Amino acid sequence: MEFIREKFNNPLVAGLVGLGVGLFIGWFIIGWGIWPVKWVDGSPADLHPTYRDDYLRMVIDSYALFPDEDIARQRWGYLGETADETLTNVDPGAYPENVQKFSEVIAGAVVAPVVPAEETMAEEITPAEIPTETTDTAEPVSGGINFTPILVMCGVVSLLAVGVVGYLFISRQRGLASDSEFMSPIAQAQEISRNSEPTDFSARGEVPPMVQFMTTYMLGDDLFDDSFSIDSPTGEFLGECGVGISEAIGVGEPKKVAAYEIWLFDKNDIQTVTKVLMSRHVYNDNTLRERLQTKGEPFPADPGSEMILETATLRLVARVVDMAYGSDGDGLPQGSFFERLTLELAIWQKI
Repeated sequence: MEFIREKFNNPLVAGLVGLGVGLFIGWFIIGWGIWPVKWVDGSPADLHPTYRDDYLRMVIDSYALFPDEDIARQRWGYLGETADETLTNVDPGAYPENVQKFSEVIAGAVVAPVVPAEETMAEEITPAEIPTETTDTAEPVSGGINFTPILVMCGVVSLLAVGVVGYLFISRQRGLASDSEFMSPIAQAQEISRNSEPTDFSARGEVPPMVQFMTTYMLGDDLFDDSFSIDSPTGEFLGECGVGISEAIGVGEPKKVAAYEIWLFDKNDIQTVTKVLMSRHVYNDNTLRERLQTKGEPFPADPGSEMILETATLRLVARVVDMAYGSDGDGLPQGSFFERLTLELAIWQKI
């Protein structure tokens, strides 16, 4: 949920989502549900080929019963440019002589462009005689659709979309002005990691590491557990490393994290190396320190302090970039749990 909210802080993402929602509401809900397009006053030429055949079949049968040549030509003319094709494909049924007579009557007749004639069509062809289904290429008769409600709804949807985008943009600006008020602990931690400067080992006269990672814990992130894949410059997988919560003290929420496990996995080694970074209070408490020592070698957390983890082919230096202890009214000793902690993990491949 937090990830989604962070994405909506991006005006571009919010605008695209608003556009999608607007299209969905305008196209499917309004266009298909509330005010669907209705085709009216269509001609037989607009019918599906199957229904055009049925129409001409009825015209032929009607002429056989009432042989009026003028009406027969007129009805045949309603098929427009499809008239000849329809006559060729029509099923003669049990009375092929009727089709022959009809063909002789309309032979040489010129098919004029179809002009909707409401009165004539209403008198000559009733809804019971002709199916009403039309093809997708049928053109609606001018004046058959009232566009006013559609335009009004499109305007309303557009205003709503602009309002949503504006609201999200303002929220983002407020978030930039006061991250601690509007951002979650995870979002704040990610922002801190992005803005933290990695160590320039070249300036220290050392060989630059193969990869460097930055990770931050903020009070309130009770599921903090960050891991990273270690790949060679050629993309070969070499192992993994990470940091997770090892120990919490006190009661209630959020967790009062007092120690972290820093670990290094080497695909060419048989074991994972782990060390425990502790608050000063935990490190000075013999009972707590000895209990956590079973998870790995203990180290006290101090700004700028470093610890080294080594495997068969990898070497990791974990450096405390920044840290701050928390305080509350639960009676916990000072320096017992972390408000925040930023660690840099630098990895070298042994030669």
